[in-house]
Amino acid sequence: MRLALGLIADGIPAEVISADSRQVYRGTDVATAKPTLDERRGVPHHGLDLADPDERFSVADFAGHVEAILPPIAARGGVALLVGGTGFWLRAIADGFDLDALPWDPGVRSALEADLAGGGLGPLVDRLQATAPGLAASVDLRNPRRVVRALEIATLQGDAPRPAPRGYGAPVLRVTLDLADRAAHRAWIARRSAVQLDGGILPEAEALRARYPADLPAFSAIGYREAWDLLDGRIDREGYLAANVGRNVAYARRQRTWFRATPADLVLDAGDPGAADVALERARGFARTSARPGA
Repeated sequence: MRLALGLIADGIPAEVISADSRQVYRGTDVATAKPTLDERRGVPHHGLDLADPDERFSVADFAGHVEAILPPIAARGGVALLVGGTGFWLRAIADGFDLDALPWDPGVRSALEADLAGGGLGPLVDRLQATAPGLAASVDLRNPRRVVRALEIATLQGDAPRPAPRGYGAPVLRVTLDLADRAAHRAWIARRSAVQLDGGILPEAEALRARYPADLPAFSAIGYREAWDLLDGRIDREGYLAANVGRNVAYARRQRTWFRATPADLVLDAGDPGAADVALERARGFARTSARPGA
């Protein structure tokens, strides 16, 4: 947000596009740390509240949303800040994957999800590695959603490689933000988990479960499972915090692995007090020399 406000203060229209695959769902506010209306004031935001939790919303849907809003941003002489933690969504926009080449079938998906619910992740991983080793090598095999999606693709088109990047066709400045001090990062995560718990995730989780099935992909966001366990008396406050922190630390580890494999123009340490100023200065130069919006 500081980056967007800094650009706007310089007279450079900046708009934020969230590439968080759970912030697209309405009502998933506290669990996903969705920016509030007050936090969005003065900076246009996109990619938020695009679907109900029981609606299917894929990376192709997200790409369609972004492709529709980039030309108007360009026409306004603005720069788009594509932010968030869903690496594949970021890559799909910045690299321009041919998403139409990724098949999907709700019947196949339902059958695979039933297999996951009945037998767990292990047999699906074994099946993917046996039938589509190429796809298996490119998937986080600890992530049930990614394994199910890879098996769906393999079932429909075999062990074909993912579509090659088409190229975004406009300048892109890639900035990776990390925290080198792992102990400090864990402490940040612990504080965020406590704020989340005290900031309304319990009523949010309770209200969503009353309206929708608890096993929807929208509710894989970290926090809901723990909130329901706390509401149902299976764990106490300390159990919630321990589980939440543990899942977030593991997720951060996976993100680091993903982004290390993605070349960046600028890598900054979030623990460096000057990192925000460095990012803003680099973004200023990028915005002034780019005729079209970048991510």
